[in-house]
Amino acid sequence: MSADAGRPLVIGLTGSIGMGKSTTADLFRAEGVPVYDSDRAVHEIYRGPAAARIEEMFPGTTSDGIVDRARLAARVLGDPEALRRLEALVHPLVAAERDEFLETCRRAVERIVVFDIPLLFEIGAEKDVDAVVVASAPAEIQRARVLARPGMTEEKFAAILAKQTPDAEKRAGADFVVHSDRGLDSARQEVRLILDALKRRATSR
Repeated sequence: MSADAGRPLVIGLTGSIGMGKSTTADLFRAEGVPVYDSDRAVHEIYRGPAAARIEEMFPGTTSDGIVDRARLAARVLGDPEALRRLEALVHPLVAAERDEFLETCRRAVERIVVFDIPLLFEIGAEKDVDAVVVASAPAEIQRARVLARPGMTEEKFAAILAKQTPDAEKRAGADFVVHSDRGLDSARQEVRLILDALKRRATSR
């Protein structure tokens, strides 16, 4: 992302499933940093006008005009072409909302904002942020967390991992890593250190 003194510095926060990304986002919020939640945006899009277009693409995946995420996931998971068509519809809508969020923060003279983007690397969005933060934990902890979720199976977990950039690659591409397996206090301290470093960067722009 090109430097622009009139806008906030943008953190791209990501992490594979079960790595503690949502908790890390909450830690940034607790420090007063505005966070754009891409997952929440998708939920809203699935409740809005896009629902009808998704029903046209994938009949039977909506109920009462709202996308049933479980049905939709069952239709696209493991089908790269179906997933590509869905993403071609949804990703531009999310990006437009994200741009509106950034403009609102610019007008509010925020110094730093967070874009919480689960598939940051997968969609090439790392080039659109000023710094990348990856939430991470050892694979065995990730596995235990994910398989403890209601309705999760080994097959679903494997399918999700297959479409995500491996954790090691994400960490290699990160500016900062938050280790979610070391306890909340440790993660909070890591977030504060990241913000200290980025505030200095924002001031020097």
